[in-house]
Amino acid sequence: MIRKISYTCRGTCSRQIDIELDGETIRSVVFTGGCHGNTQGIAALVSGMRAEEAIARLEGIDCRGKGTSCPDQLACALKTAR
Repeated sequence: MIRKISYTCRGTCSRQIDIELDGETIRSVVFTGGCHGNTQGIAALVSGMRAEEAIARLEGIDCRGKGTSCPDQLACALKTAR
């Protein structure tokens, strides 16, 4: 079953993350805002990955002492999808 999630980011340059999941597998991720090259890279790396694995790898990554980051916000978004 395909699910689409839109998540509003908090504390990052990215404003929103749109995720498409096929069951527990990430099909696509699109960031709105943020560092374009970095967010494209994150999206490409997690494509095809199980959500649990992406959460385990990305959760807690900090950007410049903000207490969060675009990868951390992606982990938060995936956690809300459970």
